[in-house]
Amino acid sequence: MSQHFPGRRLSYVRLSILFAVLVLVVGAGVVAWRSAADARSAAASPSLFSGYVDVTATPRYAFEQPVGDDAKSVVLSFVVADNKDGCAPSWGTFYSLDTAASGLDLDRRIARLRQLGGDVSVSFGGQSNTELATSCTDPAKLQAAYSSVVDRYNLATIDLDVEGTALSDQEGTKRRAAAIAAIQKQRRDAGKPLAVWLTLPVAPTGLTADGTAAVTHMLGAGVDLAGVNIMTMDYGASRVPGQSMLEATTAAAEATHEQLGRVYRAAGQDLGNQTLWRKIGLTPMIGQNDVVADVFTVADAQSLSSFAQDKGVGRVSMWSLNRDAECGPNYPNLTVVSDACSGVDQGQSRFAKILSGGLASTTAAPTLPSTEDPTSTARPVVDDPATSPYQIWSAEATYVQGDRTVWQGSVYEAKWWTKNNVPNAPVSEGSQTPWKLIGPVLPGDKPVPEVTVPAGTYPAWVAGTVYRKGDRVMLDGHVFEAKWWVQGDSPAAALQGSSGSAWMKLSNDEITKLLQSPPA
Repeated sequence: MSQHFPGRRLSYVRLSILFAVLVLVVGAGVVAWRSAADARSAAASPSLFSGYVDVTATPRYAFEQPVGDDAKSVVLSFVVADNKDGCAPSWGTFYSLDTAASGLDLDRRIARLRQLGGDVSVSFGGQSNTELATSCTDPAKLQAAYSSVVDRYNLATIDLDVEGTALSDQEGTKRRAAAIAAIQKQRRDAGKPLAVWLTLPVAPTGLTADGTAAVTHMLGAGVDLAGVNIMTMDYGASRVPGQSMLEATTAAAEATHEQLGRVYRAAGQDLGNQTLWRKIGLTPMIGQNDVVADVFTVADAQSLSSFAQDKGVGRVSMWSLNRDAECGPNYPNLTVVSDACSGVDQGQSRFAKILSGGLASTTAAPTLPSTEDPTSTARPVVDDPATSPYQIWSAEATYVQGDRTVWQGSVYEAKWWTKNNVPNAPVSEGSQTPWKLIGPVLPGDKPVPEVTVPAGTYPAWVAGTVYRKGDRVMLDGHVFEAKWWVQGDSPAAALQGSSGSAWMKLSNDEITKLLQSPPA
């Protein structure tokens, strides 16, 4: 006996439910695929810590002697337009690229940091002076100016710090974007990619209208931005009552993340959430900010480091490594920003170590095949007077504070009076050696002309003579200037590096300027 089951029809309601389920399944798959692609894209760009160094600040910051791994990647600041030539790059208007090499040993110190596994990028612009794109209106000359810096220091990354009048200069913004896009393309074609960070001021509500316009112009010109680095500092009145520096900073980061999403989508680039965070850099001003009420503490740094790691930001920096120390008792007004200390209690803590936690200290350099014979024996470099910038060290010579010499391929500077102390002699403590390693002898180095002062240029020092502040004398071929009233104290103490001497030994640069100046 058979049983009949009447056919069932799918109702519109059931069809709608089935369709909705299919849409949800497909949508979930698309979302999962996009999320995975976003994660892969973000992972391809590791997060990096790179602290700013004010190159021309006094006292000079020894970035070539990094403290731990947290300071191996540095941003040297700032290259701006020369006061006399708006298309010529300079370091803070004080040094041309050439005079920075001779006066600051900048090229040699960069080479030394790279010997230690670190690297440098260079920041153009800053708050003071004139950014190149503002002063240089000739597109070809502007591109050449940027290129000269990139090529000289063999840079893989640059930082464009655009603020103040440079940020509101729309024509300069367009010139900058076009020049950087052209340089980036040239280097990409040559197999030397150039990463470009755009550093901009920010409020707790995010980038300004000029800031988002600067990003838009960069993307529109074809610049492949490594990211946008926001200066989380000097909020002033934009920080609402009751809002802490940390809260203002995290709010600024969240707002910038949302703004960049819109800017990139408008440029035809729909980046995922994680990839967008990789496009953001955070740069607090450690300790006392320029705005008296704005103070970024060690505790703020610890919380910001956690925030940066949780979000996966692409870069953390700080202004500046020069200031990463507690001020001493001789610095009375901590609300006045110092170039050499933070103005807050740090104890044994360092902002750089805290902010770099969990981040890479340098980008990985490509591994090149070794061309050395594995059976060869390493031998000391034999110094050549024809290619040594300074005289080769001699056991018979006497060296005084500031004197430089070459030994086995490196340049050393005397810290105090010394004789017959080998510059690279092994010591357990750096304070025990009278020599400071500056960096390697560089390709193309030539002997630096020795500055000699003709006899009789200044009177010879006489023990019984009374000298007043500013008087100059000569002793053993060196020129000295009296720091105060003095009689009977020999300038020889200054040769030995005594800070208590009444005499100051003039440097080669100072003597050169004196000899070039017309007689009074």
